[in-house]
Amino acid sequence: MTDTSNASPASATNELPYDELRQIAARYPQPRSGLLPMLHLVQSVEGRITPEGIEACAEILDITAAEVSGVATFYTMYKRRPVGDYHVGVCTNTLCAVMGGDAIFERLKKHLDLGNDETTEPSAEGRSITLEHIECNAACDYAPVMTVNWEFMDNMTPQSATALVDDLREGKEIHSTRGPRIVTWREAERVLAGFPDDLADEGPSAGAASLVGLGLARRNDWTAPHHDASGPTGSTADTPIEAAQQADTGRAETETAQEEGK
Repeated sequence: MTDTSNASPASATNELPYDELRQIAARYPQPRSGLLPMLHLVQSVEGRITPEGIEACAEILDITAAEVSGVATFYTMYKRRPVGDYHVGVCTNTLCAVMGGDAIFERLKKHLDLGNDETTEPSAEGRSITLEHIECNAACDYAPVMTVNWEFMDNMTPQSATALVDDLREGKEIHSTRGPRIVTWREAERVLAGFPDDLADEGPSAGAASLVGLGLARRNDWTAPHHDASGPTGSTADTPIEAAQQADTGRAETETAQEEGK
């Protein structure tokens, strides 16, 4: 097992991509809205969220390092310790747990000699794995579910899970159940930063279990109820600002009614 608590990222000699960080910030009317993908880009280079990455984001967005750090420590997809080539997540939320997720996680901990959120030493092929139990992935129809660098691996068992991590460590090409072939964690982080790898259309995006409801609706000619697009005032918003104002008005009316006990 690798002790990564004080380790330096593998790409510590790499320079942060300031031009691409600025490019992300420029996508948004309010540059601060680009902070989340900017942090993913930092991870794609540094292997984690580093102090240097935090300072770079703060400088470009003209906010404090404390504000950036507050975001980076709030969301679990941002890591303060280096992540291996493959981040293996095991869903241990209720349905996945009772369907075998807990057993899978325990098996992988023993098989890899890891605790939660720890990383293996590189294999002979130079591949390392970070293991983490994760919250619901909204894939309950395929429980128990795992992810590898955020791509789905469905209907897993302790046996198939151990075979999967062995194949990853050996550098074999792995395809997700509903998605493309698995890339490295840093490559996946770059995609999350908004720089496509042209793999989005590789592999199926939905499986039979997810489409059962759609098929049932088509066979019975069911349709969704008509949606009234008018806002609380009865008028339809023509601009994003008007839509926001109508949403705020509706929320205020609801909160007022609740406070008055209506």
